[in-house]
Amino acid sequence: MDFNVKRLAADAGTFLSRAVQFTEEKFGQAEKTELDAHLENLLARAECTKQWTERIMKQTEVLLQPNPNVRMEEFLYEKLEKKAPTRLNNHEQLGQSMIDSGNEFGPGTAYGNALIKCGETEKQIGGAERELIQSSAINFLTPFRNFLEGDFKTILKERKLLQNKRLDLDAAKTRLKKARMADARAVAEQELRITQSEFDRQAEITRLLLEGVSSTHAHHLRCLNDFVEAQTTYYAQCYQYMVDLQKQLGSFPSTFSSNNNQSSGSAGGEHLRAHHPPLGFPARPGRRARLLRLHRAAQLQRQPQGQGAVRLRRRREQRAVPAGGRGDHGVQCPRNGH
Repeated sequence: MDFNVKRLAADAGTFLSRAVQFTEEKFGQAEKTELDAHLENLLARAECTKQWTERIMKQTEVLLQPNPNVRMEEFLYEKLEKKAPTRLNNHEQLGQSMIDSGNEFGPGTAYGNALIKCGETEKQIGGAERELIQSSAINFLTPFRNFLEGDFKTILKERKLLQNKRLDLDAAKTRLKKARMADARAVAEQELRITQSEFDRQAEITRLLLEGVSSTHAHHLRCLNDFVEAQTTYYAQCYQYMVDLQKQLGSFPSTFSSNNNQSSGSAGGEHLRAHHPPLGFPARPGRRARLLRLHRAAQLQRQPQGQGAVRLRRRREQRAVPAGGRGDHGVQCPRNGH
């Protein structure tokens, strides 16, 4: 019990000495031992690595699981060390809906069969996405998380110890300056040598840990390559699935032609659309007349050059001379000099 009390009193005295030294440094009343530039650079690089690792982890989790509620649920299950319930992802849900609707419309119909084919492909893409998430979590996110929760926490602990040893060293320097008696100076010098040795040893330990951040960067580079490889495999699978689906859908007979075929049709298609406009867009009288004129002009262009030019000139002459051979004021024009 006496030993515990003495130890507690010693710890309290050390804590008080550090607090006084820290306060005096803030007010500029005490000197502060600065760390060497190399150690300061290592500390700054470790802090930068920690910040960007957290940001990359967060954005990767958002990419793999955009739903924040699902991410929070998975986080809680992970903290409780329980397995999260298996649920269908968005592609799998879409695929199941297409398959159900295709069976409802009838697998024997073209539309129903196409829906079933699309649904099966969507479920395959969902399976590939599930593999991507699992591979990325193991080979990419887990090493990043291990660094933040393991190595960097150790660095923070040793950095805090280094800060305490520095405060002890500066407090010993201050006591040596204030010592006047020979005995007091001898005790202060002995204490200064001990605190200097402890500070140097702690600085070396911290430096070795911080230099290990370079190996962490190399390890994260390998993890990044694994993540890129997983994404490459995922997108290649999705592309192949969609190419196969497109080939299967291209073999189905279609009652209606595509929009590209309609737009590249002949002038007869323009005539058909003029008389039978698309549903929901009734043709106005002016628009219909304009389409008819375009249709006639296209027919004239397809005729031989001489005949088309003669008909075009006659049409222009008919438009220039009013019906009945009358002038602008309704007076009959003279013919053959009569």
